[in-house]
Amino acid sequence: MGCIHSIACKSRVKRENIVVYDVTATIDRGPTAIEENSPIVLRYKTPYFKASARVVMPPIPRNETWVVGWIQACTHMQFHNTYGDIGMSSWEIPELRDNVVRAISDSDGVSYPWYGNTTETVTLSGPMAKPSRFTVSMNDNFYPSVTWAVPVSESNAPRLTYITRDQSFTTWLVALNPATREKILLQTVKWRMRVEIAVDPNMPLGSRASLVGPPHQDQPKVLTHMEPIPPNALGKPNANDAQVLMWRPKRGTPLVVIPSK
Repeated sequence: MGCIHSIACKSRVKRENIVVYDVTATIDRGPTAIEENSPIVLRYKTPYFKASARVVMPPIPRNETWVVGWIQACTHMQFHNTYGDIGMSSWEIPELRDNVVRAISDSDGVSYPWYGNTTETVTLSGPMAKPSRFTVSMNDNFYPSVTWAVPVSESNAPRLTYITRDQSFTTWLVALNPATREKILLQTVKWRMRVEIAVDPNMPLGSRASLVGPPHQDQPKVLTHMEPIPPNALGKPNANDAQVLMWRPKRGTPLVVIPSK
C-alpha cells in the first residue's frame, strides 16, 4: 500500500527547517603556559578553542532519531621535539603525513563520529510535535608531556632544546540520522594552534624553557560555506590512536618509539 501521509514516509527534517544562530568559535586570549615541575617531563598547556551554537530543530516524526552536534577532524599535524644536534622526536599521523587521507577523526575515541557526548551533542527522538531549542558546545586544547631526555636513550640527562607544534582542524556542526546515516551540515569552522618553545637544558629545573610564540593564537574562522566531511573523519581510528612517536636522529635510521594503537 502506498504512502498517504508524507510524515510516515520520509523525514520532515530538512536543512531549510533547521535554524542555527549565535554561532561562536574562539580561542582564549593569552599565551601557552609552560610547566617545569617534573624532572622527567616538560608540560605545556595551550589556550582553549571553544565552539558553541544555538539550534532550533523542527518537529521529529515518529520512529525517527536525530543527533545534532560537533564533529572534528585533524587536517595537519607537525609536532617536533628537538634534542640539540642529536635528533628529534616527532608525533606523526602516517596517513596524514603521507597525504593518504585529507583528515582524520578527532573524536574522543568512544562517541564516533562526534567529538564527545556531553555538551557536544543533543539527541532528539520522535515523535516530537513541537520544535526543539538547545545549545551544543565543545572545547579543545593541548596539554602534553615532553621528555627532557632523549626518548631512546638510557640517560636521564636533559637534552631537549626546542619544541615546535603546528596543528590544524576542521570542525563541523552536523545533524545526523543514525538509522539512515543522512547528514545535514549546518556550519563549518577552521582553526589552528601553534606553539614554539625554546629550552636551555643546562639551566636548572624551573628556568629552562621560554615561550617563543605566538603570544596569541589566530582566531578561528567560521566559514560562510559548508565543506564536506571526508569519510575517514567519521570513524576509526581517531587522531590519538593513529599517531606514532618517531625518533629521527641526525645520523642513522628513524625509529618507531611508540606505535599506533
